[in-house]
Amino acid sequence: MKLWILQKAADAGPGYEEQRFREEARILGIALEVVSPDEIDLIVTRGGRRSIRLRGEEVELPDALLARTGSGTSYFSLAILRQFEHLGVPVINSSRAIEAVKDKLYSQQLLAQINLPIPRTMLVRFPVDSELVERQIGFPCVVKVLAGSYGEGIYLSRDRESFRDLMELVASLDAGKSLILQEYIGERPGQDLRVWVIGGRVVGAMLRRSVDGSFKANITRGGLGENFPVDEAIDVLARDCAQTLGLEIAGIDLLFDGDGYRVCEANSNPGFSGFEAATGANVARQILQHCHWRIRRQLAVLEPAALPKTDSLPQHA
Repeated sequence: MKLWILQKAADAGPGYEEQRFREEARILGIALEVVSPDEIDLIVTRGGRRSIRLRGEEVELPDALLARTGSGTSYFSLAILRQFEHLGVPVINSSRAIEAVKDKLYSQQLLAQINLPIPRTMLVRFPVDSELVERQIGFPCVVKVLAGSYGEGIYLSRDRESFRDLMELVASLDAGKSLILQEYIGERPGQDLRVWVIGGRVVGAMLRRSVDGSFKANITRGGLGENFPVDEAIDVLARDCAQTLGLEIAGIDLLFDGDGYRVCEANSNPGFSGFEAATGANVARQILQHCHWRIRRQLAVLEPAALPKTDSLPQHA
């Protein structure tokens, strides 16, 4: 099995996730190559599989492509994913799912369409009517940019005055003004759940806790993580969320709300260093096993008679 991982090159060299993928790939006998979008050129012709160039050279395409570009996925990266899909290479997650999740408002619209519990959400229109916001969302409220990750671009306005100040600042900038507002779910301030879903199955949940008084509990911001038991409500909600958004691999963030939960947001490329440490789950191996299963399924569709019978395949995660 030949697998490419598409991700932005790290300035500091291979990070935890890449190292873990390489370790597990050796164990599973997977030929793994990490590729940056900057290393790929597209030539859109009738040449089919010759339309991809890696580092300027024509190469044999992988059996599957694992996309780890997440919320930072550029138009060019999406074009690469779509070209691989056009050529029949399984892409995990799909370009369509990544694009949907990157837009936080659109993903909330998709979840609301099937009545999944989400915070009340509002798209900002400038100039902002703070009285309308107070009636529809209330204060405190969460202010988010439409695309972001690792807790970046998320702010908490605790009252109307601080909200007005923030909106005046945003309106004065030349940068884009695309913002959404969300109801603040303050059942357990500074705490949330990160639930991992791989191949339609929940593999574990991690309680994240802020240690600096912030309402954001991201591990990358110094939050602490610990294993959290997965009950039926968590299992069903996380799986439904991933399925609705078309995510084969997902990190679903849930907020505590009374005796239940609300979906805060979904991630198409969640980090798993803190998750593996907190839960003991082998996320890297389960992702690779799912990629292997997707390749086998693709081959079964294309060449059913050519597949040997075997009981020794890696278990589908």
